[in-house]
Amino acid sequence: MNTPPSGPLWEARADLVVVGTGVAGLTAALRARELGLRVLVVTKAGRGDGNTRWAQGGVAVVLADEHEDGDSVEAHVADTLVAGAGLCDEAAVRAIIADGPAAVARLRARGAVFDTGADGFLARTREGGHSAFRVVHAGGDATGAEVERALLAAAVDGRVPVLEDHVAVDAVRTPLGHVCGLLVLDGNGVPGVLTAPAVLLASGGLGQLYQATSNPEVATGDGLALALRAGAVAADVEFVQFHPTVLYTGRGARGRCPLVTEAVRGEGAVLVDATGARVMRGVHPLEDLAPRDVVAAAITRHMAAGPGGVDDHVFLDATGIADFARRFPTVYAACVTAAVDPSVDPIPVAPAAHFACGGVVADVDGRTGVPGLYAAGEVARTGLHGANRLASNSLLEGLVVGTRAAEAVAADLALGVVVKSVGNPGLPTAPVADRDSLQRVMSRYAAIGRDAEGLAVVGSVLDLSTVDTVLDSKRAVEDAALTLAARALIAAAAERDESRGCHVRTDFTTRDDVRWQRSQLLRLNPSGQPVLADPVAARGVA
Repeated sequence: MNTPPSGPLWEARADLVVVGTGVAGLTAALRARELGLRVLVVTKAGRGDGNTRWAQGGVAVVLADEHEDGDSVEAHVADTLVAGAGLCDEAAVRAIIADGPAAVARLRARGAVFDTGADGFLARTREGGHSAFRVVHAGGDATGAEVERALLAAAVDGRVPVLEDHVAVDAVRTPLGHVCGLLVLDGNGVPGVLTAPAVLLASGGLGQLYQATSNPEVATGDGLALALRAGAVAADVEFVQFHPTVLYTGRGARGRCPLVTEAVRGEGAVLVDATGARVMRGVHPLEDLAPRDVVAAAITRHMAAGPGGVDDHVFLDATGIADFARRFPTVYAACVTAAVDPSVDPIPVAPAAHFACGGVVADVDGRTGVPGLYAAGEVARTGLHGANRLASNSLLEGLVVGTRAAEAVAADLALGVVVKSVGNPGLPTAPVADRDSLQRVMSRYAAIGRDAEGLAVVGSVLDLSTVDTVLDSKRAVEDAALTLAARALIAAAAERDESRGCHVRTDFTTRDDVRWQRSQLLRLNPSGQPVLADPVAARGVA
């Protein structure tokens, strides 16, 4: 029997290695190339298989030069802060939103085509939590697919090399702890080293922690785990946003479920139960356009009551939207596949895991607390989202912070960073839990509605099912990441004894601004377990 290699058998060099081919990663790679850096992009699947292409709604951005509509950057900032439930970093919010128009202009210059209205200006819709129609979109409800198409085409034209089917295993560090490369496995499981003075994590979220999610199968928290093992700090990991309206395809649905974009409610659809009663009436002043955490929690409470004998989904009545198939072709196709005609029938929907509001602590320029390590997109916690993301602020963040991170890398490298030899790093060993068991207990005890007893059950199940495993395959890397992400989440969720944003505690149902209007930082202790780093940590720490 052949013994698998314990160390790297090949090497490549670059100025910047980018992990991920979504909006943040490709935007960063393209900008870095423009700045004259040697860039190498790594993705563990195909270059178009990330989460960006599944984004439907659009990009939230105030384009004051398009035409006068009464919207403003200040209003967008205010909406973001309200949605974030007291945990946004206001300076980060202002910086990212202010850079939005220029970021969208750069994307259009790279070939992205957005929908236009009869007046010739960009068409805009409204989504939950927004006080104005400021969400620009493409292909009706296929914005992510158009963004991804344009960026991939620009990467080909710009000769940005992409290593497909290469999974990032661990950061390579100098004796001083500076990141200077990545240990990766190629498509055949052969380990290699990508040597670079800068590594940007743009690897997406962790939706696969749960049985049902809007995320593709690659969303396993790899970047969060890699950053923690490299010595970085994470924050706000207890805040996982559940999208209120994911297409219900039957009891016990697993894996990626079709999303029903929030823009459907923005154009007039309403949530009803099996008796036809309005779900959001009287729950929030914005009713069906309330922030996502409010709507998802309200649906969950409503399902628990089981009106009309239906206890696992509600319905989205979009029958009043004219020409639904043209405006929302992606949603329409998914509905037809499920034997639902949205023009006639209400759409069965239920909440599902959607977006990690927290992640690796990074500033708006992508810098983490570890020299040489940067983060952008969903893997990063910049302070934009706080305890709950405002709809369509994610593509915005990827475009803005991806650009800023590339510029930060170029500036840092101009200071004369030198990568020294780090020897021959071996494949690491990490605790790995059974994925099916992990997803079941996370869905049952750490989704919407948590309590101390249930979170303790998750910890016990992880303890009993975890086995130390050499990370010598893509599956092992992913399962180790999911295991570490789950432990980090339940550690933070158990400590936060209040309900705020996406974090809903059934044993502590109120928001406590006296004790808890702050983020929790986590890092790994010497034994590799996630622990709270500083109980009095302030917002915006990097």
